Order: sequence, then structure tokens, then C-alpha cells
Amino acid sequence: MRDKGQYSVQAVAKAIDLLEALAEESAHPTVQILSAKLDLSRNTTFRLLATLEDKGLIERNEVTGTYHLGLQAFEMAQHILKSTSLIRLAHPIMEELARKLDEAIYLTVMNNDEVLFLDMVDSFQQVKAVDLVGKRFPYFTNAAGKVIKSVSSFELFGRAGRKRDIPNPAELEKELDEIRKKGVAVDFGGLGEGICAVAVVIRDYAGKVVGALTLLAPSFRMLQERLEQVIIPCMLEGGEQLSMKFGYSRA
Repeated sequence: MRDKGQYSVQAVAKAIDLLEALAEESAHPTVQILSAKLDLSRNTTFRLLATLEDKGLIERNEVTGTYHLGLQAFEMAQHILKSTSLIRLAHPIMEELARKLDEAIYLTVMNNDEVLFLDMVDSFQQVKAVDLVGKRFPYFTNAAGKVIKSVSSFELFGRAGRKRDIPNPAELEKELDEIRKKGVAVDFGGLGEGICAVAVVIRDYAGKVVGALTLLAPSFRMLQERLEQVIIPCMLEGGEQLSMKFGYSRA
């Protein structure tokens, strides 16, 4: 097996070193200081800094010529912390739902009009839906995306959900309105043939949607009676419990 270091890209590694150096420095350093600290040529250091500055990850003081972390770096850190906190709080409830319903339970979030499957607690069933952790899908193709979109303030047709990409926009708007009233989305086949998904939103203390709990199972196990009497009530309860952990309370 090859050492992971053999696959690293030198420029990327140096850029990360630069970000770490800026994060550690209490005083804002100059190109010369960073160059000496990281044992890089002044020209290489300047080019790396210029690239990071262009991406908003660092900022340069035009008067002093010093550098510090930019707003984009802090924003990325906030997203990471938020995702980590969400997973930590959600996992126990996901485990409880997975054991109670014996189906796979996912934590899903919206990112650029796509649904990202962040975390999963699997079932003990022999026949399972495919593992989707780390996968992304356009919001309008699945229950998780639709339930988040139905109660969020996002535009219906965003960057990844342009009107021309949606087969029937009028029908989608009607479906989202129905989901909003019910508080739950159910779809068959949206994530693949023979797959059923059931999703409910997770809210924070301000009522803002932060993600969705999503159940995935083979369609043949999702009989209407089981869906209505067992699956949906348990998912709604789980969504409310998790929302309460984020400080959400119905007015």
C-alpha cells in the first residue's frame, strides 16, 4: 500500500501550511515572515497568498502589507462546526429511530439546492437500500430536498434547481404546498428504483430549517398502513425531538 504522502499535491499542502500559520499567528505576518517560517521562497509564498486572497480565505492590509484570515475562512469553519454539532445531536435520535423502525435513518442537509446525505444509522434488515452517505441529489428529486424546500425561505428555482431542470414546476409547487401542510414528504423511486424515502425537517431555536431526518427503505416494505400508522408518526416525533435539542419550540 502506498503512503498517503505520495498522493499529496505540494501546492495544496503549502497553502494549508500557510492557512495554519496565519491561524496560529497573534500578530499579522508579512510575506517575509511567512516565507521564513515555512521555508518557502518569497515568490512562492506571494503566489500562494495571492491565490488564497482571491478565494477570500485570507485578506491583505494594503497599508502594512500584512495578512490575516479572511471572512471566507471563518465562514467555512462555521459550516464545519455546524455540521459537526448537527451530527452529534442527531445521531442518538437516528439510532433510536433505526432500532424502532428497523430501517436506515439518514441526516440530510441542503447545500446549493442539492441534498447532501451527511450521516446514517443502518438497519439490521438483510435487504437494504444502497448507502448514500456523501452523495448529493437535486432537491426536487427526493423527499429530503422537498421537505426542506417546502418550509425554507429558499427560492424555488435556485442555481441547482433551475426551472428548465424541473420536469413539471407547477406540479412541484403544488406538491411542496401539500408537504408544507403535512410536515412530511414521502417519495417512491426518487432516489432510485425500488427505494422509498420519508423525510421530516429539523429546525433550530429561531425556527430556521437546518436539515432533515430521512428514512430510506426498499419500497416493498413501505406498505400504506405501515407508512401512515407507524413510519410517519415516528419520524415526525423524531424530527420534533431533534428540533427541541436545537432550542426549537412551537409558539
